[in-house]
Amino acid sequence: MSTPVTTWSLELTSPDELRPAADAPAGAGVRIMRAEVPSAEFGRFLYTAVGADCAWRDRLPWPPERWRAHLELPGTEVWVAYERGTPAGYVELGAQDAGVVEILYFGLLPDFRGRGLGGRLLSFGTRRAWDLADRWEGREPTKRVWVHTCSLDGPYALENYRRRGFRVFDTVTEPAAGTGSGAAPGTASGSVSETASGTAETPAT
Repeated sequence: MSTPVTTWSLELTSPDELRPAADAPAGAGVRIMRAEVPSAEFGRFLYTAVGADCAWRDRLPWPPERWRAHLELPGTEVWVAYERGTPAGYVELGAQDAGVVEILYFGLLPDFRGRGLGGRLLSFGTRRAWDLADRWEGREPTKRVWVHTCSLDGPYALENYRRRGFRVFDTVTEPAAGTGSGAAPGTASGSVSETASGTAETPAT
């Protein structure tokens, strides 16, 4: 018997609503950089490295051409966190109409969870959602940032977003779409077959 899955959609409607996590301690060796060169191989690496134990699967069949076409979409940005030179996690942003930006994917590789980096990466990525128009000529200034998460993301995912100031604006409960499925937040199609919250096991800080 499948367990029902609850999906929450959350939003910020002003940059002032963000409650950022504390900065990384001096000497922590944490840097967050934008992956400005669209790379199908790197995109797939991040997706599989973060999502393997979260049952991310919607993009697994994508050939390199589709990865590259997606990453080249205007308003799509991938920001990667590194700890002492090692990729630790990422946040993917997708611009939508009317000044809306969605956090399409957000998560950490398993070795980096539970150390406070998730809150810092989410804070940084949310700020970049708010100033995304500064980097894309002709893009309308951001008026709203949103994301989904679900009950399969683990005990900390929803609370992490709430701690950063995100508010729930919609809740949907439905049967699970199969074993090992996650939540809805990361799919560009809005499907509820996987999660964008790879920090499922990361306590919010």
